[in-house]
Formats: sequence, C-alpha cells, structure tokens
Amino acid sequence: MRILVSNDDGVHAEGIGALSEALRACGEVIVVAPDRNRSGASHSLTLEVPLRVTRLNESGYYAVKGTPTDCVHLAVNELVRPEPDMVVAGINHGANLGDDVIYSGTVAAATEGRHLGYPSIAISLVGKTHFATAAHYAALLVKGLMKHPLPADQILNVNVPDLPLAQ
Repeated sequence: MRILVSNDDGVHAEGIGALSEALRACGEVIVVAPDRNRSGASHSLTLEVPLRVTRLNESGYYAVKGTPTDCVHLAVNELVRPEPDMVVAGINHGANLGDDVIYSGTVAAATEGRHLGYPSIAISLVGKTHFATAAHYAALLVKGLMKHPLPADQILNVNVPDLPLAQ
C-alpha cells in the first residue's frame, strides 16, 4: 500500500508528522505538502507562477510552494511513482465541519485525490493537542479500507475529538 499524505497546515505542521508516522504501519508513506500554512485555500490551483518543489533531506518529505490541491495533483501526476493507492489529508489543526468543509485545504486535498480516482480521507483534530489520538484512528481507518475499499467517487471527512486516546 502506497499512501500519499498532504495537508493545508504545511509540511512542518505537527499534525502531518503524527499522521505520516502512524500510517507507516499501513504501508509506504509519501508526504507532499505546502511549504507553509495554506489553511483556507479551498480547492484553488496555482496557475500563473511556476510550482517549486523541495525535497526536505531531514524527513524525506516534499515541500511545494503552492496549495494543497497543487500538492496532490503534482504528486499523483509527477512525483510519486508508482502512483499511490490512497490519499490521506491531515491531520488538520482544528475541525472541518459545516461551512468549513468548503474552505478547507485539507478537505480539498482529499477531494483532489478523489477527482484523480483515488480513495481519499481528510482527518481533522477538533482542537490542537492530541494529534496522536487522531493519528491512531486514521491508521485504523486506512487498515479497514485496505480490506473494504472506499469507492473512488467518495471521500471520508473525519473529525476526531481532542481527547487522550484512553478517553
């Protein structure tokens, strides 16, 4: 299983680190994320300036000077070979509920994965503390979807309460 991980909080965000580490138990993880916080970017694409990609030596992550949608699109079409089996976006620093879904770059990254034909999940933490809890449940979901695949025309938007795993 090859899992493409992206987000909208940036390649150095705590959430993407926790998520990518937890998903390593599920398969090969490739991280392609914005070089800085791009929260609220929605499903925008960069059209008028070149996209710049930097491989971060210390982590093996790719940082893209662009939006979350740019990251997923570029990863699937140029950077990741062989192609990923799934796209997982997150862990977002804060909930993605109601109208937030329309503006969320994290949900947009998952949506782009779906548009490109991949099962996709957006994971958000309803808070900013217990990323390990959200990462744990993200890995459980991915393991479950390995056995019972999500139809490629759907995404899951998952919001995890900001609680310790024991709770």
